[in-house]
Amino acid sequence: MKKDYRIGVLGSGFIVSECHLVSYQKEGYNVVAIASRTKANAEKAAERFGIETVYHDYEALLDDASIEVLDIAVPPQQQPGLIRAACERGTAKAILAQKPLALELAEGRALVEACEAAGILLAVNQNMRHDPSVRAAKELLESGQIGDPVFATIDMRGIPHWQPWQEEIGSATLKIMSIHHLDCMRFWFGEPERLFCSMRPDPRTTFPHEDGICTYILEYANGMRAVIIDDVWTGPAQEGCPGDIRIEWRVEGMGGVAIGDLGWCKDPYTSPSSIRHASKGDDNFKRPTLEGSWFPDAFGGTMRDVFTALETSAPCALSARDNLRTLALIEAAQLSAQEHRAVSLSEI
Repeated sequence: MKKDYRIGVLGSGFIVSECHLVSYQKEGYNVVAIASRTKANAEKAAERFGIETVYHDYEALLDDASIEVLDIAVPPQQQPGLIRAACERGTAKAILAQKPLALELAEGRALVEACEAAGILLAVNQNMRHDPSVRAAKELLESGQIGDPVFATIDMRGIPHWQPWQEEIGSATLKIMSIHHLDCMRFWFGEPERLFCSMRPDPRTTFPHEDGICTYILEYANGMRAVIIDDVWTGPAQEGCPGDIRIEWRVEGMGGVAIGDLGWCKDPYTSPSSIRHASKGDDNFKRPTLEGSWFPDAFGGTMRDVFTALETSAPCALSARDNLRTLALIEAAQLSAQEHRAVSLSEI
């Protein structure tokens, strides 16, 4: 795979400095320029990771016609404007955008169409798909070792680092963590027919929001069911009560079962992912050793998908057009919670 595409990074916050650039350096990717709202932060990242050019603002980096891949890592309310600005210039070959691609499905669709018109590959950094345990589960499903899936769960009891921009969009969980878990179910099982969502505010989070603790039920046409619990409170775990911090998933099929741990939100904050699985006839669970963790290793995988698509001209595994279906799940969840009913995806 060609690794020396010239990457320009827009943003220099935690996710860039501790995930994107750490993983890109490990993979040997060619990051040549960076820009941020605060130039001093971009300079710190450039010095740490050996990035040759620091631009004084986003527009200056976008004006650099030598940049082949734009890695956009800014708050979601700022991202659409940068994508449109890149389309106006038409010099980049690809854009790796963050999730959510847009705050509304209609705007996400407009961004996809703008990039297609400009001839720019647009991908979305749904990096949970590249967590080692999630990839291992996908392989087990595709190989038939679990058999036809019957029931799946993702159970998050973790306290993420809230970002200041979340208060601006009034979202604590749905568009921050749940979007990963809903997308993961799509990655494993395809499109559900309908979704039910129940949510309540997180008692610890002070800014106004509705989506603190969220629960989702996904119904599939073949009878398969999936449940997601996103609990960012986990009881008074920061107020003197012992916590049980984890993100676990479980897939049960007619032929076996697989159970995984994403190794995130723990102490240390990111730990190796793990999996155990068994099929009919096994005496015990198999416990293969997985390489890497969700944060930061998965971020090298999402950029690898972009490189592969550029090199082969094949559809990108994380294409933004496909990701519109994940945004549709977000809108279905919002409608379900507002109207206290199951929402068919055909309504969105």
